[in-house]
Amino acid sequence: MARTPKNNQISPYGGNVPSNIESALGRALNDDWDEGIFESRSDRFRDGIRRWWPYYLMMAPGLIYFAVFHFLPVWEAKLAFEDLRIIGPNIWVGTKHFVQLFASPAFFDVLWNTLIISAMKIAFVFPLPIFLALLINEVRNPRFRQSVQSVIYLPHFLSWVVIAGIFIGALSPSDGAVNDLRDIVGLDRRAYMTDSGAIRWVLVWSEAWRSSGWDSLLYFAAIMSIDPQLYEAAEMDGASRWQKMRHITLPGIVPTIATLFILNVGLFLNAGFDQVFNLTNDAIRDKIDIIDTYVFRLGITGGQFSLATAAGLFKGVIGMLMMLSAHFLSKRLTGKGVW
Repeated sequence: MARTPKNNQISPYGGNVPSNIESALGRALNDDWDEGIFESRSDRFRDGIRRWWPYYLMMAPGLIYFAVFHFLPVWEAKLAFEDLRIIGPNIWVGTKHFVQLFASPAFFDVLWNTLIISAMKIAFVFPLPIFLALLINEVRNPRFRQSVQSVIYLPHFLSWVVIAGIFIGALSPSDGAVNDLRDIVGLDRRAYMTDSGAIRWVLVWSEAWRSSGWDSLLYFAAIMSIDPQLYEAAEMDGASRWQKMRHITLPGIVPTIATLFILNVGLFLNAGFDQVFNLTNDAIRDKIDIIDTYVFRLGITGGQFSLATAAGLFKGVIGMLMMLSAHFLSKRLTGKGVW
């Protein structure tokens, strides 16, 4: 019968392990347990809360906002399939409200307006931040560049109530600055805010004025992340500034452009409730009435909450399908997508 060596002991994991190694292993395991390597998930969670609570406190308003106005309404979207009752449970009616919605000519009018306005914004507003970021990147004077950035970021922090007041005043047919300029160049004054042919362009350019500067910040940050050695190598090869922009900067921000384009496509049916609500009037309502304002009138003004929920759910589902389609198309064409 084989005898176990004197300085060895039988390991609980099988086989002979020297006693000094066994004791060292035990001490290491005990130390690791004390240091928290084997602590439970709840312990790690509590430790994270204690360590990072100021940051969680800063995140709390945003999390509450998304929970109340974005996640909770997903569950309440079932109201689109029910008749609302103040007393007692709601009555399940299936697709009744969707049939009523699609049978209404007014719904297709606002859907058409939404598609036109959103397409105009994608075509004319989406490229502007890219051009702004490229131009700002070419400014060599740091102080001048920071001044320009501060000026073009400012409109983003103005509410649409303020911006609507600015544009209504500037486009006034009697004393607006734009019509004063038309007088100087010999053109007739024009009532832009009641002109059905011009009001959609007012929406486009007011959106561009408000958001182009702020949106360029994302592209400028993407430009700053490009490896400077690429520019140095291009300079050694004699590349001009235009060539560096075309062959280094633009390809370097393509992933950012693709991601933001996909997200904008997903929000294609969000033509801008705040903007339209503040700039609309009875003379041009039929030209800029969109799904969001239609839902507002149905639900808040008319009290048809189930029908308004059906219209909002339709918009959300179509937007999700458009975002997924844009994502997979971008992955196929460029290899870049949201995920």
